[in-house]
Amino acid sequence: MSKIFFLYVIVINSLASENILVTGCCGFIGVNLCKRLLENKEYSNYKIIGLDNMDPFYSITQKKNNLEILSKFENFEFINEDIITTKAITRYKPIYVCNLAARAGVRPSLEEPIRYCRVNIEGNINLLEECVKNNVKKYVYASSSSVYGLNSKVPFSEEDPIDKPNSVYACTKKSMEDFCKCYHKLYGLPVIGLRFFTVYGPHGRPDMAPYKFLKSIMEEKEIHQFGDGSSFRDYTYIDDIVDGIIGAIFNCSKKCEVYNLGNHSPTTLKEFIHLCEKTVGKKAKILYKDNQLGDVPKTYADVRKAYVDFGFYPKTKIEEGLQKTFEWLSKD
Repeated sequence: MSKIFFLYVIVINSLASENILVTGCCGFIGVNLCKRLLENKEYSNYKIIGLDNMDPFYSITQKKNNLEILSKFENFEFINEDIITTKAITRYKPIYVCNLAARAGVRPSLEEPIRYCRVNIEGNINLLEECVKNNVKKYVYASSSSVYGLNSKVPFSEEDPIDKPNSVYACTKKSMEDFCKCYHKLYGLPVIGLRFFTVYGPHGRPDMAPYKFLKSIMEEKEIHQFGDGSSFRDYTYIDDIVDGIIGAIFNCSKKCEVYNLGNHSPTTLKEFIHLCEKTVGKKAKILYKDNQLGDVPKTYADVRKAYVDFGFYPKTKIEEGLQKTFEWLSKD
């Protein structure tokens, strides 16, 4: 009888879900990552624990709509907590933690530097402490292309120096990378940093150019062009970013690395506005302004390292991505 019971316990345990904690689950990247994990049968043995403090940095209504999407799945559980103070890792014992929560935005970081440091740096440290105490198998976290700052060499490579930050936001992301490397060195915690390059797509942030430009052109409102239009960005569609995050979680064998996740195909601001006009079918009303403090002239990702280590390669051309984003916005 004891042998039968023992075998029964083994079977039950083998079928039990393991937890993955995703912070910032109601934000742009978070909701798309959680939705992919929840919809895909390949990950059905995992329970997704979503954590978000519903910060009003942008529309709470949009975040609530994102939460409503995720709450329809049985293997999703939501926690309304802040990464600075949460002990969710101790409570739920996830095997993987993906930290996408952050105080985002380059320009606003110049207005609230202390708040950005608290959320992005202190919140990251709290999660690292929790991961070490609870033997988390891997900590994947969002860094940013902003860490390259005013670097002139392109495309940006992970081996390039990152000693020319041009915003408080960039400094906080660089600090996150440093602390993660330190925790790996001290405690052996596997840490994978992902430097995102201008992510856009459905559920996108209203403060970012792809959302603002498309919506303003649709509604025949003014858009702001900062500078002469020659600056360029490596706009990366959300589905490609989610592919990269999932690859880093499940397929990356490295223990302490940072990777670029970008489109490897930059677009100038002037051309980007033209593509938005073409997508919407209307001309933009452009208000020309000087370059903004904190902005960088260019971003351009070298993605070879991520391709070699976990098969990341962007598939979505900007015309296709803008069309999908426009279709999502049109449904609102």
